[in-house]
Amino acid sequence: MNKLTPEELTRYSRQLVLKDFGLKNQEKLKQASVMVVGAGGLGSPALLYLAAAGIGTIGVVDFDIVQESNLHRQVLFSTEDIGKNKAITAEGHLRKLNPFVSVVPITEKITSKNALAIISDFDLVLDGSDNFPTRYLVNDACVLAGKPLVYSSILQYEGQLAVFNVPQHTGEPSLNYRDLFPEPPLPNEVPNCEQAGVLGVLSGILGSMMANEAIKLITGIAEPLINRLVIIDSLSLEMLTIKIPDRNSRASIKILIDYEEFCGLNQQKDKSLDMKEITVRELKQLIDTKADFQLIDVREIHEYEQANLGGEHIPMAEVPYNIDRIQTDKQVVVHCRSGGRSGNIIQWLEKNHQFENLYNLKGGILAWAHEIDSSIEVS
Repeated sequence: MNKLTPEELTRYSRQLVLKDFGLKNQEKLKQASVMVVGAGGLGSPALLYLAAAGIGTIGVVDFDIVQESNLHRQVLFSTEDIGKNKAITAEGHLRKLNPFVSVVPITEKITSKNALAIISDFDLVLDGSDNFPTRYLVNDACVLAGKPLVYSSILQYEGQLAVFNVPQHTGEPSLNYRDLFPEPPLPNEVPNCEQAGVLGVLSGILGSMMANEAIKLITGIAEPLINRLVIIDSLSLEMLTIKIPDRNSRASIKILIDYEEFCGLNQQKDKSLDMKEITVRELKQLIDTKADFQLIDVREIHEYEQANLGGEHIPMAEVPYNIDRIQTDKQVVVHCRSGGRSGNIIQWLEKNHQFENLYNLKGGILAWAHEIDSSIEVS
C-alpha cells in the first residue's frame, strides 16, 4: 500500500508543504528502496535522514561491529552499542526513529559473488565504504545491474560527492566511478581515516548530502549531481565542482572481478610476508639488555599520550617529512597499535628510501599490553 496514513501525513507535513514536492513525491519516497553500503561515518547520517524522510525500504550492508573510536562521527550509534554488529544495530535505531519504514540489515561482507544479488532488490545504492576495492566493486555492480549510485568519500577535512550511472534524456547512463578514477592508487599511497584522521562533522555534511541526492533521484525534484564531482573543504567551507571526463569506461565493465587483486592488495599481502618482524618478548629483551636500537611509535598524538613504550614519536603521516630521524646504522623497531600502520609505513620506507634495518613489532602495543604489561590501557 503506497498511500500515506494519517500518521505519516502528520510526520512528513513539513515536506508535504514544500513547493514542487507535495503528496505525490512523498508517496514516491514510500515506494522507493535504497541500499546503503557501510553504516559508518557517511552511512550513519545518510541512513538517519533517509529514514526520517520516509524512504519505504532501506537496506544496510555492514558486517563490522561498533567500536569506541567510531562514535565521534558515526552518530547512528551510542556507547551502549560498542561491540554490536552495525547493520543490526542500525535497524533498531532507524525503526525507533521512523516505524513506518522497513529496514533490511545485511550482515555479510559484500563481494563479487554476492553483490549483484544484494543490490537487485533496491532502486538505488549509496556507497559510504572506506576502501577502494569496495568502491570499485559497488560501482561495477551498479553499472551491470543498471542501478544509480551516490558516492562520497572523506579524509581529514575534505570530502567528495558525485552521482553515477543515472539514466539521461539521451538514453545513455551518466558517467561512473571509473570515469573519475580509472585506476586505483597504489596500496598505502592514500592513507585511511585511522592513519590520517577525519573531522567528525565532515561525515555529517557529506552523509546528509548523499541522502539529499538520493531524494532528488527518487522524486525528480532537481537535477542530480551527475557527470560532476563536488569537493568540499570543511575548514574554509569552499566547494569546488569539476567536470568528470568521459573515458568510456562502461565498455570495460563486463563482469565482477577480484577487486583486492585489482587494487594491488594481494600483492601487498605477499610483500608483507617478507617483512622483518620482532615479537614483544624480543623487544623486551632488547630493552632489558640496553641494546643499541631505535624504537619508533607511529601512532597519533592522542594514542601516544594515553600509553606508550618510551619510543620516539613520529606519527605515520609525518614520517615522510622526518626521514632523517630514522637511523640507518642500527636496528629500528617500528610499532603502532596492532601492527598494521607500522607495517605499511615500513613497506613505504623500504620501497621509497631503501631502508634495510626496519623491524615491525608484531601485534603492536596491544600485544605488549597483553603479554608484557597488563597495566597499560590501550583503546
